[in-house]
Amino acid sequence: MPVQPAADLTFLEEGDETDPLNFESHFGIMRRTLRPLLRARWFCCWFSLLLATCAFGETGSRLALGDITQPDFFPILPWDPYHGWSKPFVEQRPNGLESIADCNFNMAGFVQPRDLRRCEKLRLGAIVLPDDDDTTSPSYQREWKKMSGEAIERRIKQIIRAAGKSPAIKGYFIMDEPGVVDFPALGQAVAAVKKHAPGKLAYINLFPDYATLGAPDRSQLGTSNYTEYLERFVAEVNPQVISYDNYSVQYSDDLKNTDKAASYYHNLFEVRRVAQKHQLPCLHIVSANQIRPPAPIPSPANLQFQAYTTLATGYRGVTWYNYYGPGYQYTAIDPAGRKTLTWIYLRDINSQIAALAPVMSRLISTGVFFSAPAPVDNLPLLPGKLVETVTCPTPVMVGEFRRSNGDAYVMIVNLSLERSAKFTLATRQPWNAIKIVSAVDGSLSAFDPKNGLWLVAGQGVLLALGQ
Repeated sequence: MPVQPAADLTFLEEGDETDPLNFESHFGIMRRTLRPLLRARWFCCWFSLLLATCAFGETGSRLALGDITQPDFFPILPWDPYHGWSKPFVEQRPNGLESIADCNFNMAGFVQPRDLRRCEKLRLGAIVLPDDDDTTSPSYQREWKKMSGEAIERRIKQIIRAAGKSPAIKGYFIMDEPGVVDFPALGQAVAAVKKHAPGKLAYINLFPDYATLGAPDRSQLGTSNYTEYLERFVAEVNPQVISYDNYSVQYSDDLKNTDKAASYYHNLFEVRRVAQKHQLPCLHIVSANQIRPPAPIPSPANLQFQAYTTLATGYRGVTWYNYYGPGYQYTAIDPAGRKTLTWIYLRDINSQIAALAPVMSRLISTGVFFSAPAPVDNLPLLPGKLVETVTCPTPVMVGEFRRSNGDAYVMIVNLSLERSAKFTLATRQPWNAIKIVSAVDGSLSAFDPKNGLWLVAGQGVLLALGQ
């Protein structure tokens, strides 16, 4: 629709055809026009968001969201091998890659080279799995540590060569949940990907903090504590991202078991801390199925909770485990290949993540806080640097952010999985016009700190404070 002129703007009067060449008068008009607007914090915030959205629209196609070299990097990924892990492969799916795109993912999951042309058509980024006899089975992941450096480089070159040069390729699947005994070999594999496919991600996903501790030959992690595991991964593997999985929301019976729920929060914080220390983006894999009977099934509340708490902690994307199964109940696609209610829920929450991604990808996480009492022990309480208090009948998480230009943002998350709640907000300093960043289309609308805002169970909201 046509853009309506703003009130009180100065417009150029009619003149001769040489007027456009009169730069001095035009700049004078621009200064007179923009000076009062630039004094308004709300306009600066809106203009910054407009520039981010325009840049995202031109260079930030859905394919760019999976590109580790781009500032738009914000993958929404189904953690699933499209054809399965081993032979006989699933050749045809009633709800295939098209359903993944329709579910508002921007990555296709783990595909084989034959799928790349369709990924291009659907504008889905791809993590490539090898499809030859030697490297298809998950057992190949465990073979890295048995190989020489020359053999590792040869295998990586083989995987890269077989995949081809499709623009949909955003990375190569290397390993899931390694222990420290795997790290030296994985460091060589990552180096080989960087050497032979610069700009592509060597995809490795780590254990959660509830994996077993102890000696390398007697435990999953091979360390005495989780922090050592993360630090050794960074030091020995030199990764491009830190990715890990944690399914404690479901394991804790939708947070009712606070001992198990504590793992979810503490794991978020520790990976964030190590990632920020080493200036690495971090990715979080959360559950979109009934992870184990009798755990709760996916719901709008627990899916939103996992997504918004991940975003509020400053992560650069959300990965859902899993999409097709098999072996799990209540997945997005059922064993007969039909869409389920979980698919509907995922489509809607992925749409919200995608709408916020152009802004979130440009933000730097500066702090994460909780209203008192915190949902579990040893979590930081308000006040933060931006937010003094949040008044709400349910517990809330508060993520604080800054853009490189100084703009401030906060994300408020309703941590209840059972009830909607209205919150009001008090900031450390006055802000002229706080705006709600829409999770539908990224547009801005006014937020009244005194009258507050309702959030349904598990929902979050991103607020633009200004400069």
